[in-house]
Amino acid sequence: MDSDMIMLELNEKMDRAVESLEKRFSTVRAGRANPSSLDGVMVEYYGSMTPLKQLATISVPEARQLLVKPFDKSCLKDIEKAILASNLGYNPGNDGEVIRIIIPELTEERRKELVKQVKSLAEEAKVTIRNLRHDALEDVKKAEFPEDQEKGIEKDIQDIVNEYNKKVEDKLKEKEQELLTV
Repeated sequence: MDSDMIMLELNEKMDRAVESLEKRFSTVRAGRANPSSLDGVMVEYYGSMTPLKQLATISVPEARQLLVKPFDKSCLKDIEKAILASNLGYNPGNDGEVIRIIIPELTEERRKELVKQVKSLAEEAKVTIRNLRHDALEDVKKAEFPEDQEKGIEKDIQDIVNEYNKKVEDKLKEKEQELLTV
C-alpha cells in the first residue's frame, strides 16, 4: 500500500466519523421540533421492533410541534407507547388519527444535560479519530517505507488528525451554542 492510498483511506474514514457525529448531534433536540429526534424510536409492530420512521410520516406543522401520522392506524397506541418509553421528554397526544407532540421549552438544567451529552458524543468521535490514526500508522509501518519518508508520512497523518479534531470541536461549539440559546 502506498502513502497516497493510506492518506485517501484515512480521509474517507475520518469524513465518515464526522458525518456520524453530525447525524448523532441532529438527534439531540434543541427546543425546536426536529423529525430526526425520533430516529432512534423503535416500535413493537406485529412482534418485531421496527423504526418509527418506517411506520409513519413525521412532519413539523409548527416550530415546536411534531406530527406523527401512521400508515396503519392500528399501531397508534404502540407508537405512543414507544415515544413515551424513548426517554426524549416528549408527551405525545393521540387523537385517534395522528399523534401530536408539543416540544416543551428546555429548562436550564435540561440544556446543561444536553450539552454534557453532546460533549460525550464529540469525545467518542475524537476516540474514533485516534483509533483511525493508530490504524494508519500501523499501515505505514507494514509498508516499510524508508525512515525519512515514514517520518514525513507520520507528520502528514498527524496533520490530518489535527484537522479532523478541529472539525469535531467546531461542530461541538456550534451545537453547544444551539442548545444554550434560549
